[in-house]
Amino acid sequence: MTPHLRPCLVALALAGGLVAASDARADLRLCNMTGSRVGISLGFRDGQGWLTEGWWNLAPRACETLLRGALSSRYFYLYAVDYDRGGEWSGRSFMCTRDREFTIRGVEDCLARGYDRNGFFEIDTGDQRSWTVQLTDPTRPGGPTR
Repeated sequence: MTPHLRPCLVALALAGGLVAASDARADLRLCNMTGSRVGISLGFRDGQGWLTEGWWNLAPRACETLLRGALSSRYFYLYAVDYDRGGEWSGRSFMCTRDREFTIRGVEDCLARGYDRNGFFEIDTGDQRSWTVQLTDPTRPGGPTR
């Protein structure tokens, strides 16, 4: 990843169960509530182990479905970068990424395998069938600091 990005604290509004009972849709969605374009990468465990995928590029104040269907795991991990103002939303769970579109199996030996290594933050969905994550603007109260 680009080493010049300044770290930001994770600033999220997490909301589970946003889908009405009569609505059959169940997804993992991310909404970019910032004034910047952001890039999103996602990590999770599936039946074969750890998997990281990226990049979803979200316009300011736009939402994107990252995974369709009922969530198969309680925990998901996100890493996001602010393309316009610099900075990132990161955490302490290290996983593999790369600069271009990627799907990577495993989280071990990222650098030795030719990948970047970034810290992802954990999302606990509480076993909900659907979940929405909102990245907030760093200038809003309670947002990340630079």
